[in-house]
Amino acid sequence: MESINLNRLAYFAAVVDAASFTRAADRLGITKTVVSQQVARLEQELKTSLLVRTTRRVEPTEAGRLLHARCLMILREAENAFAELAQANAKPMGLLRIAAPNDYGSCTLAPLAAAFSKQFPACRVDLLLADTKVDLVGNQIDLSIRVGWLEDSNLQARRIGSFRQLLVAAPGVVKKRAVRQPSDLASLPFVANGALREPLQWQFTRNDFERQTVRMNQTLTINTTPAVLAATLVGAGLSVLPDFLVVEDIKAGRLAHILPAWTLPAGGIHAVYPAARFRPPKVTAFVAMLTEEHKRTAPTRAKS
Repeated sequence: MESINLNRLAYFAAVVDAASFTRAADRLGITKTVVSQQVARLEQELKTSLLVRTTRRVEPTEAGRLLHARCLMILREAENAFAELAQANAKPMGLLRIAAPNDYGSCTLAPLAAAFSKQFPACRVDLLLADTKVDLVGNQIDLSIRVGWLEDSNLQARRIGSFRQLLVAAPGVVKKRAVRQPSDLASLPFVANGALREPLQWQFTRNDFERQTVRMNQTLTINTTPAVLAATLVGAGLSVLPDFLVVEDIKAGRLAHILPAWTLPAGGIHAVYPAARFRPPKVTAFVAMLTEEHKRTAPTRAKS
């Protein structure tokens, strides 16, 4: 078989990812005709049909799915090779795929990714937000930001910051005279975060030695943190939320910090990487920018 034009693999992968010749052409910055011709030539070279074309979508055949999986590996290796060669210049380039939870990703990583893209125009950022853990190797993720407590893992991790958990409520939900200590909370309405392992039981600490454990009165359970915040803002009840998500609402008076003299367990913010010998400049540069952002905002969040 004659040698394959590797550019055609990139065109083919783009069509499968976009499920459309038109959208693939837009992403690649070329015409639809060029993409269609190159994929047709690839099918001729391989002597097999790779795509099924319908009026609405383009779907890969069984052979197409197998080739697409290989293409992603080949293209990623090619991007990493170019990035490694560019490391001497320490300039981030190529595609940076980052996985993170919805709440932290929306309020912290999304604006930071925009700033990163402006600072390093040769680097493209793909931010994947989900409240479930993502297989970094299987999904070809360069960097995962995990919020909370890390479990044992074969992955490499670096702690880049921390956050406080705050008991909050909309103004008027809690009367100050009725809540003087954590034990007073058990009868009040509580919005539980179903994504947490123990969403109802919380341990409060004061002066490093006085502790009270309270089981909250669940009136509403929601399985994503941003939705828990939305319900809390409209007065559905108390809730425990991370400081990075609520600090601005507390400052603006949309939420009140309940029992500020008592603290809840703090959590860590970690950069998690696939185990690899080579860490490209795009990853180290983004983690450095994120670390600086945490240093900048930490004093503000500590006052909430």
